[in-house]
Amino acid sequence: MNTIDFQLNCEGLNCPMPIVELTKTARSLGPGKTIEVTATDLAFKPDLEAWARRMGHSIESYEELDSIQRAVIILKDQS
Repeated sequence: MNTIDFQLNCEGLNCPMPIVELTKTARSLGPGKTIEVTATDLAFKPDLEAWARRMGHSIESYEELDSIQRAVIILKDQS
């Protein structure tokens, strides 16, 4: 497992805000970095999967515990 470069808490935010915040964070960190994001929005998992496919990022892990979803994303390397 990679080191987490940034922890993003999107708990309590509704669609599309978790993906909006994730996009902002991904742009600020750049390629090769790892983001851990937590969210409570019911649409988060399908939104995250679609976002990762569209942007080319990798979802390293995803888990759900009670109402909290946690995902670790590796940002695509531009090289």
